[in-house]
Amino acid sequence: MKSILLNQLEERNRLLSQQYVERINNYDIQSLLQNPMIKLITGPRRVGKSVFALIMLKQTNFAYLNFDDNQLLNNWDENLVMHTLQEIYPDYKYLLLDEVQNLKDWDLWVSTLYRRGYNLIITGSNARMLSQEMATVLTGRYIPIMMLPFSLQETLQLHNIKLFNIPEEKKAESDLLQEEYLYQGGYPEVAKVRSISRTYLSTLYDSILLKDIAQRHKIRKTEELYTIAGYLLANFCNLFTTNDLTAEFGMKSVTTTQKYLNYLNEPYLFFYLQRFNNKFKVMKKAARKVYVVDNGFIDNVGFQLSENKGRLLENQTFIELIRQGYNTETSIFYYHSRNNKEVDFVTRKGTKVERLIQVCYDLSSEKTRKREIDSLLECAEELRCNNLYIVTYNQEETIQIGTQQIQVIPFHKL
Repeated sequence: MKSILLNQLEERNRLLSQQYVERINNYDIQSLLQNPMIKLITGPRRVGKSVFALIMLKQTNFAYLNFDDNQLLNNWDENLVMHTLQEIYPDYKYLLLDEVQNLKDWDLWVSTLYRRGYNLIITGSNARMLSQEMATVLTGRYIPIMMLPFSLQETLQLHNIKLFNIPEEKKAESDLLQEEYLYQGGYPEVAKVRSISRTYLSTLYDSILLKDIAQRHKIRKTEELYTIAGYLLANFCNLFTTNDLTAEFGMKSVTTTQKYLNYLNEPYLFFYLQRFNNKFKVMKKAARKVYVVDNGFIDNVGFQLSENKGRLLENQTFIELIRQGYNTETSIFYYHSRNNKEVDFVTRKGTKVERLIQVCYDLSSEKTRKREIDSLLECAEELRCNNLYIVTYNQEETIQIGTQQIQVIPFHKL
C-alpha cells in the first residue's frame, strides 16, 4: 500500500508543478477551505475538477487519494490506507479524494470520515453523487461545486483575450475563437489545440459510455446504450418521449429505455429539460428536450445531416444557463403555449417565473423575427412575465412592442 500511495504522491506533486488556467468562479476559496463541510466538486470527465481542487489546496498541507487508480481499488484496506496517509503526509490538514465514486460504498466511508472531523474535498464524475448517494447519507453536510467545460470567456482567456475588453488588433482572432467555440465546444484540451478535437472527443465519448456507464452498471451488451446515446446526440435540442424511443428501437420495455436515459445523464453527458407547467403531474408526462454537455461532441461524434447553427447556439445557451446555476429539476424549463408556440427557456427564482429566453442565431429575416417575437409574447402573456430576452449569435438591440420590451443580446452577454 505504501508504494501505491507514494506513486500517487509523485503524481500529486507533478500535477502541482504545472501551470493551469484558473477557472472563473464565484467561490471564495479561503472561505471554502475553512468551512468544515465536505467540498463536493462534480461534473463530466476531463473538465478540470482535479485541477480546480489542486489549485484550491496548493498552499496547504493536504493528502491525496486518486480512485481512478486500479491498484488502489484492488488493494483497498481502509485502516491501512489511513495509517499510510498519516505516514506519507504528516499532520495533513485536508484530504482530497479524487473520483471517489469508483470506490464501492464510498458514501458510507466519506460519512465516517466526516464524523471523525476530516476536512474533505472530493471530486466525482457522476450526477448520482448529488441526486442520490450524497443526498441520502450526507444531507446538509456538503457544499456542491459543479464544473463544466470552459465557458466562452474562459476559452478566450486561454488565448489571452478578455471577452469584454477586446482590442482592435485582437478582434479577428476573437471572432474566429467564438466561431470555433460554437462548433468545437470548451473541453480544456480541445480549447488549447483544436486540431485534436475529433480524436480527443471521440475517445472521451467512448470512455464515458464504457467506463462511467457500462462498467459501473455492469452492462455487457453495449449496443443499446450506444444506440440511445447516438439518437440523443443526433437530436440535440429536440423533443423526445421515452415511449417513442422504446418503440423506435424495439427496446424491451419503457423501463429499460428510461434506465438507459438515466445512465446517460449520470456522467453529465446529456441533460433533459422538462416542459413548464404548474401541475407537477402534467409536467412529468410531457415530452422532454435533450441537450449535450458540450457542442464538441455534436460536431465530432454525432451524426449530422446538415449544419444547424441555431440548434448549436441553443445548446450552448442551455449549458451556459446550467453553468450559471440553473437546475433542470427546479429552475429551468421550456414552455409551449396553448396555441403551441414555444419559448426555449423559462427560468424560475423560487416560485416565480424570472425570465423567458428565446434563442435565434440570426434575426435579420423579417419572417424569422416575427415568428420569434410572436412566440415570446404569447408565452409571456400566459406566464405573466415581462422579463424577455432573445439570445443571438452577435446581434444586439431593444425591441418595443406595445408595453412589452424585449432585450436582444449576443450570446457572450448572456
